[in-house]
Amino acid sequence: MAVIRKYIQFYGRVQGVGFRWKARSLAGSLGLTGWVKNEWDGSVRMEVQGSEVLIDKFLQSLNRDRYISITDLDARQIPAEEGESGFSVRY
Repeated sequence: MAVIRKYIQFYGRVQGVGFRWKARSLAGSLGLTGWVKNEWDGSVRMEVQGSEVLIDKFLQSLNRDRYISITDLDARQIPAEEGESGFSVRY
């Protein structure tokens, strides 16, 4: 499967609910790489890399969490990064 990278900005109840830690755990379990970060405006910004099928599964799982409520997201595909390993929480 082709590796893609997506830049995603999440809106809704996405801060103070364990969103970043859930994302890191899910990404690790699916073998995805990238990072996630809280923004000053209450949104969460992320770059995630892997197969499109696994990224879709990852996003669906995030949206099923009982504490997280994604009301909107902006996503676009960006160039993949070679040699990236792991998924981190940025501060």
